[in-house]
Amino acid sequence: MANSAPRAQPRPRRIPDALDSIKQEFDLLNADRDALRAQRDDLEAQVNLQLAEVTNIRRSLCDLELQQGRVRQHYEDELRRLRLELSSVRQQGIPGFPSDPKARDTDRIPDTREPKRPKPERGSPAYSARYQLPPINTPSAFPDDLSVPPEFRREGSDWFAVFNPRIKRSLDISLVHSFHHARQLLSFVSAASQLTRSSVVCCVQFSIDGKYLATGCNRTAQIYDVKTGAKICVLSDDTAGKSGDLYIRSVRFSPDGKLLATGAEDRQIRIWDIAKKRIRTIFSGHTQEIYSLDFSLDGRFIISGSGDKTARIWDMHDESSKVLTINDTDSLNNDAGVTSVAISPNGQLVAAGSLDTIVRIWDVATGVLVERLRGHKDSVYSVSFTPDGRGLVSGSLDKTLKYWDVAALTARKDDLLLKKPVDKAPSPCTMDFVGHKVGVSAARWRRG
Repeated sequence: MANSAPRAQPRPRRIPDALDSIKQEFDLLNADRDALRAQRDDLEAQVNLQLAEVTNIRRSLCDLELQQGRVRQHYEDELRRLRLELSSVRQQGIPGFPSDPKARDTDRIPDTREPKRPKPERGSPAYSARYQLPPINTPSAFPDDLSVPPEFRREGSDWFAVFNPRIKRSLDISLVHSFHHARQLLSFVSAASQLTRSSVVCCVQFSIDGKYLATGCNRTAQIYDVKTGAKICVLSDDTAGKSGDLYIRSVRFSPDGKLLATGAEDRQIRIWDIAKKRIRTIFSGHTQEIYSLDFSLDGRFIISGSGDKTARIWDMHDESSKVLTINDTDSLNNDAGVTSVAISPNGQLVAAGSLDTIVRIWDVATGVLVERLRGHKDSVYSVSFTPDGRGLVSGSLDKTLKYWDVAALTARKDDLLLKKPVDKAPSPCTMDFVGHKVGVSAARWRRG
């Protein structure tokens, strides 16, 4: 039997195939790496471009600030020059500008008011006639700002005060601090790049002890030390919506100075714990912007006024509320939004000024409307009780302040409790303060 040679086996190709596969994966990884590098370079170029744009914006803002400073300085220099020229003209004397004080005295409007006489009984015709006198102050009683002598003016670079030369000067005015407010705007590049812009100041209030000043701005309430001018606190609700503006229209310190109430455009009243810089309570219920707040002297109640034609009494203890609604059928117009509120020192009455020119007064205990004070010819933007609670002052866009005698309202309530006959004569306006050249948007009695 013949022997046959063994047949040669084919060479296996596993190793070359594995090497080819590894090479293909390596080439793919290299391609991905190159693509990522190109993407990184594009992103770096975009970031550098955005940083350059931010730098240009900052440079433009700096240039605008410098230009504004130059324009302002030029304006102040020109205004100072014109005032000096006007003062020189007055000293030389021209018709209509008497330089002699005695000559100015002769230009006074004679006092045509009636002499003092015994006060008639309330409710009598003589009483009504007595309190329908012409305004005690007339527009010409206070001279034009530019017509007073230099010694009756105080002014700085951006403020001035004018004193009436026809009455004895009993006070002086000087600028102590300027409190600048700014909002931070986060840049679209990074948190390290921030811009600032001025914020409108909508309202201010001193603490009762006079040591602190609170201001309401866009989205923040800020508290300053009156003595040093330092900003000691910024209160901001981070849970409020971030879109658009949110102006705080009213701020009020609690009587003990530990709390600050803020009323804003989002229709909420926030009660802040100043020491902890956080919200203690939020009162909700108004359906339009809140324009005014006031604390009772004992700190238990806070009063709010809103454009929804209501004032509300909020109890700080149990967080309940009482709604004081304006639903007059004889209102002078359909818009009776409440612009200003005040609670009397004894906590018995709430007054509210409205856009329909009327001042209304409610009884706190019952919520009953007890008085409508009519006399203003335009919207009422401010109301304030006197420290003894017997008077109320109102300020209006008709450029006047009115003083109302409301002592009878308290007496009337006491008579009801004692079951005595009630005097229902309306509370009279006993004094008009006129002379403002624009509407009066704020008026306040100093306590103490």
